Amino acid sequence: MPDVVVKIGGGLLATLGDLDRVLAALVSLARVCRILVVPGGGPFAETVRDVDRRLGIADDAAHWMAVLAMDQYAHLLAARLDAGTVVSSLADAIATLDAHRLPVLAPSRWLQDEDPLPHTWSVTSDSIAAWIAGVSGAREIVLVKPRGAAGHLVDSYFARVLPWHVTPTVVPAEQVEMAFAQIAGRVNPDFETT
Repeated sequence: MPDVVVKIGGGLLATLGDLDRVLAALVSLARVCRILVVPGGGPFAETVRDVDRRLGIADDAAHWMAVLAMDQYAHLLAARLDAGTVVSSLADAIATLDAHRLPVLAPSRWLQDEDPLPHTWSVTSDSIAAWIAGVSGAREIVLVKPRGAAGHLVDSYFARVLPWHVTPTVVPAEQVEMAFAQIAGRVNPDFETT
């Protein structure tokens, strides 16, 4: 099982340097604990929102289109991560972790099989990541947001789906190294945060 679910916000694509910084810190964290990466939707999901505003899309269609946007970002992240591997289920993620690789979840297939969340714009990739953290047995979830993001920027459904036993952390890109070092120390007490 993963120790930590790390959701990488799609807004990081706006600043390539921040995305690369986060991915480098993620690779370092993966050396000391088991991580499952969950992508945001980013500009891929924003395209769906824009089309919905202009044309009006049925809630079910908009939901699945936005989830597929997460799949697209998963492929991009895996391609930029050392040892990154796209997975579509918890079993795939565990096998990838056991092979000492870094699983990046393309969640559409898993979500279509389970369909655990409402089909509304109040459920974003933040809530999807919280649900994944709960069912995967992770102890912590980290939501990495763009530079300057305030610590409370999660969707309105997040608190309802986050299990009580999963510790959430919201961190802006510029603080990711420090936050990941603290998490590594909690998950792996032998890790030194100096």
